[in-house]
Amino acid sequence: MATVDLGPEIEGLAGRQLRMRMVTIEPGGVFGPLHDHRGRPGTVYVLQGTITDHRHGTTTDYGPGVGWPEDRDTLHWLENRGAVPAVEISVDIVQTEQP
Repeated sequence: MATVDLGPEIEGLAGRQLRMRMVTIEPGGVFGPLHDHRGRPGTVYVLQGTITDHRHGTTTDYGPGVGWPEDRDTLHWLENRGAVPAVEISVDIVQTEQP
């Protein structure tokens, strides 16, 4: 959807980019495999459907209007157990070049 090069904006963030994406997970679909967010912190906001977040041996369902943080301690995978597409907005900070 959009990106911003953070290097010129904030001292010390050269090679980092603020990224916003719209992600759709179809019914029965998975956003995985298991992955972490070390070095790639972000937040997620659900627009439509229900997303099931699997982390630390538990599951949490997030529906429209709800979001969650993703930080260095996040190790998870996502799925859509529902009957309609699940749509989320994901905003994170990613590395664009090697230091």
